[in-house]
Amino acid sequence: MRGLRTTVDTKFHIDLSWWEKQNKDIRVFLKDLLCEECRDTVGDLSDVQIVDMIDPETAEITQVDAIWEAIRACCSLQPGYITGDTPLLEGIFRLFLANGNKPLSVLELHGRLDKKPPETILRMLTRGRVYLGIRAL
Repeated sequence: MRGLRTTVDTKFHIDLSWWEKQNKDIRVFLKDLLCEECRDTVGDLSDVQIVDMIDPETAEITQVDAIWEAIRACCSLQPGYITGDTPLLEGIFRLFLANGNKPLSVLELHGRLDKKPPETILRMLTRGRVYLGIRAL
């Protein structure tokens, strides 16, 4: 982020290359976020399943990991996926999972989570260490 000026209009997303550089498997982390029903259907982490995802807004079909799609299409719709008690950065990460990792601005994140002022969210996303790969575009 050095050298780039970020504002509340800057778009953020989960940067998958961050996970690779950290030698971490995002799928291991995502598996813990699956609801009980999806845990039973997704299967083993060693078995990467690719499924078709249909964008509800554009009807565009893309291929995605089955764990991501299960979270987006099922788990994120369950009560308790994001609550008032969910820490802010965790809630932002879960929101990106729920929307298929489509970039969102700080203002959009604030509008969907309504937890902290946009300026506070911006500071949390841009100061110091990167949290779960959430970075500005």
